Amino acid sequence: MAETRKEEVDGGNEVNDPPEWGEDATKDLKNGGKPMESPVKEKNLGLMKSFRASLKAVSPMSSKNKRSESTDSDQSQISNSTLRPTSSPSLSRGSPSQSSFQSPKAEKASLTRTVSDSAVALAKRGASFRQSLGLGPKKHKQELLEPVTETMTSSEEQKSDSVESIDRVLELRDTYTLPEIPALPLSVMEINTLIEKDFLEEAYVNLLSLRLELQRERQALDQEDCPIEQVHKEKDLSLLYGTLRNKMSAIVRNSSTLPSCNKELLVYVAYIILEEEKRQGETGAMQGWRETWRDAIRDGVRESLKKVHLDSRELNASWLAVHLGLLGKAVVEDLERVKTELLSSYPEDFKVFETYVSCHHEAVGEHLKTLLEKVTELKDYYALLDFIIHRYPSEKIMGSCSLQPELKEDQRVLSLDKNFLNQIKIKYCSRLQADMRTSLDRIIELENEEMWKEKRKPNIDEGIYSSHIDMDICTNIKGHVQGSRRIDENLEQKVVRSCLEELKTFPKRFESAFVEWSSPLSNSSLWVEYHISYINSFSALKEHMESFKDSCPIPLELVRREIDGLTTNLSRSLMEHFKTDVKAFVNEAHFFVVKEYVSQLMKNNYSCKNRKNETAATKIANQWEELKEIFQEMHSTSDWLHPVGDQLSKIIGCRKSHVKHNLQPLVENYPDIRKSHLSAVLYFRGIIRGREKHIILQRLAELKESIGNAGSKEHALFNEIQAAVNTECLPGTTFSCLSFIIPDS
Repeated sequence: MAETRKEEVDGGNEVNDPPEWGEDATKDLKNGGKPMESPVKEKNLGLMKSFRASLKAVSPMSSKNKRSESTDSDQSQISNSTLRPTSSPSLSRGSPSQSSFQSPKAEKASLTRTVSDSAVALAKRGASFRQSLGLGPKKHKQELLEPVTETMTSSEEQKSDSVESIDRVLELRDTYTLPEIPALPLSVMEINTLIEKDFLEEAYVNLLSLRLELQRERQALDQEDCPIEQVHKEKDLSLLYGTLRNKMSAIVRNSSTLPSCNKELLVYVAYIILEEEKRQGETGAMQGWRETWRDAIRDGVRESLKKVHLDSRELNASWLAVHLGLLGKAVVEDLERVKTELLSSYPEDFKVFETYVSCHHEAVGEHLKTLLEKVTELKDYYALLDFIIHRYPSEKIMGSCSLQPELKEDQRVLSLDKNFLNQIKIKYCSRLQADMRTSLDRIIELENEEMWKEKRKPNIDEGIYSSHIDMDICTNIKGHVQGSRRIDENLEQKVVRSCLEELKTFPKRFESAFVEWSSPLSNSSLWVEYHISYINSFSALKEHMESFKDSCPIPLELVRREIDGLTTNLSRSLMEHFKTDVKAFVNEAHFFVVKEYVSQLMKNNYSCKNRKNETAATKIANQWEELKEIFQEMHSTSDWLHPVGDQLSKIIGCRKSHVKHNLQPLVENYPDIRKSHLSAVLYFRGIIRGREKHIILQRLAELKESIGNAGSKEHALFNEIQAAVNTECLPGTTFSCLSFIIPDS
């Protein structure tokens, strides 16, 4: 039993061993050697030889040499054979079972299996050898080592498969010739089945055979004779050609998503088209094969672009910007696949890449027209224009380095109907004008809510009443103009015209609102201040708009007229308000001018040096005389305002030591003057710090205390004037930081 079991094991090993082992084990007998003296000895000797052969089989050097020999042999076979498609349907489809060569990947897998099987067989041989010598099983030894196999990563496998596929397709394309046309065609049903199963070459040569057969039959008949059977055959031929064309269109349409091994079908498609173009003059030939091929490409591109993700406006406010980004990415990826996978399937005269670029332009244009129907907001119209004019031809999409050098410079721009681009611009400007009207209405609402309802005084900018209205409008318009300029000059001009068109109606709307707001405050000082601030603000707005006089002179002139009309009405309303009491108006204007003039000396923005104080004092005195004459001619009764200019000019023009002697008239006429006001005048005079300044300020405090209630309190000028605070101290003097002792009263 033991011997039988041992023989069965040995027999099993012999079946699974590589051929070399069997040859080595029987070598002596085949070469005529003498039989061994003992069966056990003979068998043990054979096992020893097999064991040595097995070691050689699994040796890295041996494997390397065998692999090299095998590879050289396969390459020799491939180079000496011509890849020719046969008429067999299985060969037409590139069936792996009938391939005339083995890929490097398959060869490596076969070698790995051989090495693994050899290692396992070797282990079994070793166990059998120990048993034949009467030795027990091997214990407490190192376990059987797993055979080392060479593996490839998935990316390497894909790259290898892609290279093999392209090489195979290129060889098929470059060596392809149409097979011999069979003398007798297959039946209509058989040809139709071949087409349905993608056996294009087999089906086509049988179609040609059927066509030639019909031509011969027609020539044999008289011109007037046309049997029913002949008509049916011609109809069948036409239907089969239509089926073939539809099948070819489907293959081309889906070519960018087909597995790499099926790219060979495109070779047959291309050569069928070329063959049909050669036979255009024959009876029964169909027209437009190249056009059908291009239509199939365009349809495939359309379907590809329809798959690009598109959010709804409700779910994503940036739905269009996101979609256009994904659309550009899809276009680049499609053309990259065409460049790397499809070009090898076509002859050069097909201009495949140019055709795909053209079809992408067409499909993208159609897709954008569909998107335009969904756009309602200004930012989305802008996103469309920016995508068409800038992003699409840029390095992000059609100018991508991955598409070079196949994609030429003149093919980067999206070819669209000019009417479509103008349509987007018109819609953009229309939406812009609507948004502009909304923003201008909002300015009116804010003016009412923040100023009139709160009865807030207008802003005073550099001593002039002003409003934020002109700046708000200018900022809004310039933002739109700058954005449109980034698109193109044509859109910029349209945007300027749209903004001016909407601005033209704004003054009248504002005036109507102003009349409504101001009626409760009529004839008040706040009412007057608002009138003045709006006159100043709209006058400034008109100046800002002058920058558009070259691009849109006519619309700008209309805006000017409307603004002038508003400011004229405001001025007339202001004058009518003062007709009942001109004296009060003149006195108020007199006070306002004097206050604004003196306020300029209180800003600490200039200090006279090097006797420039004398020049400044002379200038102030002269200007003050002119102001006095003007208001005297207007019959102003505010004579108490006249001395302030003369007294300030004397303080500014005199020597430092004489300043304290010129303070008394000023304090008597204007007892509301404070230390901060006099400090500002001294700063302008050039007395910024030091002992002189301290003495002068101390003199002011003494005068205010001595005069007390004797000064005029009916008129308050300096209480309405805010002076800049000067906190500078003079280091190194006993009076440097003691100015706080002098009261500011």
